[in-house]
Amino acid sequence: PPLRSLRMSSSLTFSTKFLIIKKIINRLIDTGRSISSIICCFSPYFPAGLILRFILHLHHTVRHYAVNACLLPICQLHGAAVTTVEGIGSTKTRIHPVQERIAKAHGSQCGFCTPGMVMSMYALLRNKPQPSMDDITQALAGNLCRCTGYRPIVDGCRTFCQEANCCQTNGGGDCCLDVKDETDEQDHEKPQLFNKDEFLPLDPTQELIFPPELILMAESSNLKTLTFYGERTSWVSPTSLDELVQLKSSNPKAPLVMGNTNVGPDIKFKGVLHPLIISPTRVVDFSCVPAGVWVGAGCNLSEVQSLLEKLAPQFPKEKTELFRALIRQLRNLGSQQIRNVASLGGNIMSAYPNSDLNPVLAAGNCKSSLNPPGGRREVHLNQDFFVSFGKTVLKPEEIIVSVFIPFTREGEFVGALRQAPRKEAAFATVTTGMRVFFSERSRVVQEVSIYYGGMGPTTVSAAKTCAAIVSKPWDDETLSRAYDVLLDELDLPPSAPGGKVEFRRSLTLSLLFKFNLEVLQKLREMVRQGTISVSILSKLCCPTFGVINRLHLLFHQHVSKDQSAHDPVGRPIMHRSAISQATGEAVYCDDIPKTDGELFMTVVTSARAHAKITSLDVSEALRLPGVVDVITAKDIPGKNVRTEFGYDEELLAESQVSCVGQMICAVVADTRVHAKRGAAAVKISYEDLPDPVFTAEDAIEKSSFFEPRRVIWRGNVTEAFKTVDQLHEGEIRLAGQEHFYMETQSMLVIPVGEETEFKVYASSQWPTLTQEAIAETLNIPSNRVTCHVKRIGGGFGGKVTKTPLLASVTAVAAQKTSRPVRFVLERGDDMLITGARHPVLGRYKVGFMKDGRIVAADIQYYSNAGHTIDESLMIVEKILLHMDNAYNIPNLHGRGAACRTNLPSNTSFRGFGVPQGIMIMENMINDVAVLLGRPIREINMYKGPSVTHYKMEFSPENMLRCWNECKVKSDFSNRRKAVDQFNQQNRWKKRGMAILPIKYGIAFAEGQFNQVSLVHIYKDGSVLVTHGGTEMGQGIHTKIQQVASRELHIPTSKIYISETSTNTVPNTCPTAASFGTDANGMAVKNACMTLYQRLEPIRQKDPKGSWESWIDAAYFEKISLSATGYHGGPDLYMDWDKMEGQPYAYFTYGTCCCEVELDCLTGDYRTVRTDLMVDIGRSVNPSVDIGQIEGAFMQGLGLYTLEELKFSPFGLLYTRGPSQYKIPAVCDTPLRFNVYLLPDSDNPHAIYSSKGIGEPIVFLGSSVFFAIKDAVAAARSDSGLVGPFSLDSPATPERACLACSSPFTKKIPVSKPGSFKPWALNI
Repeated sequence: PPLRSLRMSSSLTFSTKFLIIKKIINRLIDTGRSISSIICCFSPYFPAGLILRFILHLHHTVRHYAVNACLLPICQLHGAAVTTVEGIGSTKTRIHPVQERIAKAHGSQCGFCTPGMVMSMYALLRNKPQPSMDDITQALAGNLCRCTGYRPIVDGCRTFCQEANCCQTNGGGDCCLDVKDETDEQDHEKPQLFNKDEFLPLDPTQELIFPPELILMAESSNLKTLTFYGERTSWVSPTSLDELVQLKSSNPKAPLVMGNTNVGPDIKFKGVLHPLIISPTRVVDFSCVPAGVWVGAGCNLSEVQSLLEKLAPQFPKEKTELFRALIRQLRNLGSQQIRNVASLGGNIMSAYPNSDLNPVLAAGNCKSSLNPPGGRREVHLNQDFFVSFGKTVLKPEEIIVSVFIPFTREGEFVGALRQAPRKEAAFATVTTGMRVFFSERSRVVQEVSIYYGGMGPTTVSAAKTCAAIVSKPWDDETLSRAYDVLLDELDLPPSAPGGKVEFRRSLTLSLLFKFNLEVLQKLREMVRQGTISVSILSKLCCPTFGVINRLHLLFHQHVSKDQSAHDPVGRPIMHRSAISQATGEAVYCDDIPKTDGELFMTVVTSARAHAKITSLDVSEALRLPGVVDVITAKDIPGKNVRTEFGYDEELLAESQVSCVGQMICAVVADTRVHAKRGAAAVKISYEDLPDPVFTAEDAIEKSSFFEPRRVIWRGNVTEAFKTVDQLHEGEIRLAGQEHFYMETQSMLVIPVGEETEFKVYASSQWPTLTQEAIAETLNIPSNRVTCHVKRIGGGFGGKVTKTPLLASVTAVAAQKTSRPVRFVLERGDDMLITGARHPVLGRYKVGFMKDGRIVAADIQYYSNAGHTIDESLMIVEKILLHMDNAYNIPNLHGRGAACRTNLPSNTSFRGFGVPQGIMIMENMINDVAVLLGRPIREINMYKGPSVTHYKMEFSPENMLRCWNECKVKSDFSNRRKAVDQFNQQNRWKKRGMAILPIKYGIAFAEGQFNQVSLVHIYKDGSVLVTHGGTEMGQGIHTKIQQVASRELHIPTSKIYISETSTNTVPNTCPTAASFGTDANGMAVKNACMTLYQRLEPIRQKDPKGSWESWIDAAYFEKISLSATGYHGGPDLYMDWDKMEGQPYAYFTYGTCCCEVELDCLTGDYRTVRTDLMVDIGRSVNPSVDIGQIEGAFMQGLGLYTLEELKFSPFGLLYTRGPSQYKIPAVCDTPLRFNVYLLPDSDNPHAIYSSKGIGEPIVFLGSSVFFAIKDAVAAARSDSGLVGPFSLDSPATPERACLACSSPFTKKIPVSKPGSFKPWALNI
């Protein structure tokens, strides 16, 4: 069967259930595929795309491994059975229970991540058919999702958990599957999102068997060396250790590749070329795990973890301290998919500065066995082994064969600690391995060993600190001296690579202190056992780290008893494409099969932030194999600029660049690899221009703004400030946020071949704008361009205005070459080029009374727009329109400016400025509450008939209902007291709570936006619906299906929605602003009502007829079975001169209460509980809407606590991929996540009384931020610090830890700003 590209990677997928490697290679030869293109591929994506099944040599057992397809070289698959998501089930045969449960539990929205989720869970079930909840969360830890918030995915997988106590983390006896609600509603009356009793049973006997041919191959002793030759790289896989040593000796520069987790990224991202790669995976002596604790260096990390977990219980506890420390570190190292391929030896030899394992191995006195030419030798893994960045003491021809992990002794303790930006699947900021050995029955330290990662170019030993501890009693006095020595010993310059210098230095102290707490705890255990004397112990409070159940409560409105059982509106209907997405059959833009003569395009971007282009030399690129042409601005037949608000934006820079990442030219070639090589060969010379602008402060200083700047006010702030009891001024900075949609920007432009017609397939939220932009660029009418959108793998606003620019350049390439051109951005390029959420600097002055009433507020908003205007002006306007949030402040003055800087142009993002703007208001409210020592939100809320600061009337009744209901559901008052009590009893752990409201305006403020639909009824009774909205995971097609079903009185199975296209529905508005269902639903309803009315005479003649008979009769009576629907939308406007208007159709309301627990020593936190009460009117589809609520909340959680975009001092984006940029993962979901939909709510302004919900809840993720800030305030109180304090967003562990102002952070000297060049800008 034909091979097609695997969506989650640039590697291959196979539609057969398993393939033997020789068949794959033969297929590649037959199709002319370059092997080197597969060896060198490393996708920017992350989830597991397939599983491998190997026969383990030692035990002759079959083992299943979930792996990242993008990391796995195809040449390494000899002897493996490869299973992809298509191989375990499909709609054409039968779907697998994993696929079914994730889909029917509503765990698939955009669907782009779903195959990876399915395969991770499938691999777990093949190895362990009855997993625990801990197994499930571990299996999913390496998979990312930007849509769902993870809860429905976990819920679907949780149904496989069969053990009585499936919640491994519970503290009581209840199971998460049997959660009891705190309301009076009876269990049998609760509306359920899915029925687990309807699921297919998991039957392990029906799974795929391991291919007999591979069993025979594994048992054969006739092993042959495999060699593959590519265009620029050769791959050799030897079969014996002697052959391996000889190969390495002859080719000392050739890398050894086991898991490809080091070499693969270097090839992909750094352009490293290895003429020869040696893969020792087939060397039995190299890979097997011998008896004892000599571990083969070729063992993958999952095998090492499994081995240590089996050995630990077999020996006395005091002998396995090192084993357990390594297990603890391995559980957080990478992800399950990474650990399944990454080897122990490779991890050691990579010598990464922030390695998780190397400090523990070094502290534990481990040693390695080497096999150089001429015989073996042993080398200790200590400070002498790691010599510099990425370098060890080994000679180029030496090979590490095995690693010895020693037993520990009685009185010897080993600790492994780390701090990382995200709890799982993230490189550590600082990691450490520590070991202490006490003299017999004494508190005197006989040996101590301390190693750190992340504190220099390699793993470093704190030898001087150890010397200050050894031979001394383990007590506060000794450790106090050790902290001072450690601070001097491990110094970092303020501009050290990686930044976070103060934080990293403080972590060295706090991690040593945490190790001290662990040691004290273990010594206490020994006292209880009578092993040592009580006199050893110091008096110190050691916090407990309780773990809480992962519980979820979801409550939505009942469907009326009077509603027909056949009417799907209001019911939790599964996403219409969920099954196809779970089976891998759903087609995304880059899944469209390659057409004859198709070319691939790669863009060349600016390396300077502010410079003139002095020369552009493409000659070398044109000489490279496969390169067809280079597209420059001179090749554009139409306009090279798009004009917005009077400002021009170039498609391709011609004479000057204004940011790093600006597109200059594009290379088209026969393959992706050749296009990339061609782009690297283009030579550009620059002349730097003076005074680039990067930050909001730079823009303010130089008056670099996009005009006009907006102002809005009510009352008289100046006069009001004179009457208040107290004034306060403050500021807060909010960082940007990368969209990180799972599917990067993707498009395919095909010249039809006549009359300048083009077909465009694009991942676009606004097909009409894409059509218009291409027509304008090519200087042809719009009717010659047809834009098609099947589905989008996530958009979040990032595919509204950016996609048309990229598609326009692609169209120029297609026109010039007269061949189809495909353009799919790699993750790093996507992040570099397309911009992000706007960073905002907010400054405020507030006047208030002693009773908490805010009388006046003056707020300034500075949005970092980047180098072009894009939609920045409209975002500033929306910030100002939402600045009041839920609060009736009688004197309010807002000023907003879009700063023009030399950064990539920022663009729309879910919330469109509202999450930034309201955050500044809430921070101001929080400051006032701290100053007064009591909550003040309620007293300042709108009440009764109200008018906004732009003179729009509204009723806040449902907003107040959400607030009050959330306080009740969350048991806010009692939990607030419990949090205060917890904080009094714990010094190094603090809890915090926050409850926040939101009032969010729905619809476009621009009144010209409208929507059209087209509904066809075919003679067989089937219905085809086309509308202007694009499906990107928000379930718009599913809801539209429900609308059509209700209006036509037919089941949803008769209704199909194929795609969104400009040749069926013209002049559409973007799918954005949480307005998609409102606009398109009304248009479809209008068309269906027209059709149903046309059928009225037929129904009257034959009232008992079937739908099909009515349609057949209508056809023969010449009744049109096609209708256009139209929805002009409400008449909305905003007059900025008069500062008044009605920019929104209605408001969506919500309230969120969050509780967090903060580790004051490291800044790590966990969200203990989240309660969300949301008013969404009468939901068209509760499962879709709840999914949108949870996904938006998690995206907000990422915005306010986790995600950081880092720019160099020269404007280069550092964080260009998942290894540097961390979005929330499964580990970040609240331990208890409760979502409630406000009952008895009506909304006459939208279809079926529903409300838009896609964007509003993003802001409520800030409740986690303010809960963290509350916990930090408790920690500061213990240090004698009270009153408002600065905490910028996101509240990362670094910021939270430093804000706690612990004794350890106070020890760190702060470098004077301006005395050094920082590693990263504070954007």
